[in-house]
Amino acid sequence: MTEDNMMEVRTDRNSRSAETRDSQTRRTPWKPPSMLDAPEAPAGYQFRWIREATRGQDDKSNMSKRIREGYEPVRAEDYPDFEAPTVDSGSNKGIIGVGGLILAKVPVETASERTAYFQDQAKSAMDGVDNNYMRESDARMPIKDSDIQRSSKVAFGSKNTDKGT
Repeated sequence: MTEDNMMEVRTDRNSRSAETRDSQTRRTPWKPPSMLDAPEAPAGYQFRWIREATRGQDDKSNMSKRIREGYEPVRAEDYPDFEAPTVDSGSNKGIIGVGGLILAKVPVETASERTAYFQDQAKSAMDGVDNNYMRESDARMPIKDSDIQRSSKVAFGSKNTDKGT
């Protein structure tokens, strides 16, 4: 084989890795579309759907509250590669929204502070319930912290499976 023929053979070959990559792409199975798909949130932010209207009536108090909490409505023009329904009229025209909900972004720090606040509120309420319950304790039959159950379970049917007796 001459040197010219070897060069010709090498230039005609395709990379094997390119061939296997094409064959390895898998088809994603069908699933019902989500009404609340959202684009990827920018770094340092997270998205949340917030209520703009209920039964066709604007919910201005909810929107005002969320904006004061630090939420900003997301405009469709900011995400040209993402196909999403938008609000057609009113003060939120051009904002990504569907069914009375609009997409809003909030800094991750603000969202985590908000979560911590409401967790603290829930803990405070549970502590109040526990203190009220423990106040009912009697020295003759004291209630211990270990007696307080924080979970429940639901069982169906009878525990007695012996039906022949």
